[in-house]
Amino acid sequence: MAKIKVTKQKSAINRSLRQKRTLEALGLRKIGQTVEHDATPNILGMVNKVKHLVSVEEA
Repeated sequence: MAKIKVTKQKSAINRSLRQKRTLEALGLRKIGQTVEHDATPNILGMVNKVKHLVSVEEA
């Protein structure tokens, strides 16, 4: 399965609770932190919800 690297670029301050929880579920806490996930529909949907806060690249 394809892998993606998700990096948190912007702060979650003044964002909705839903967006904050999505970042937590992805495993992102600090700005600049990178996590690697399988490119499943669930993960891609979560990334799409916070695409303005993260950057994504294929691993």
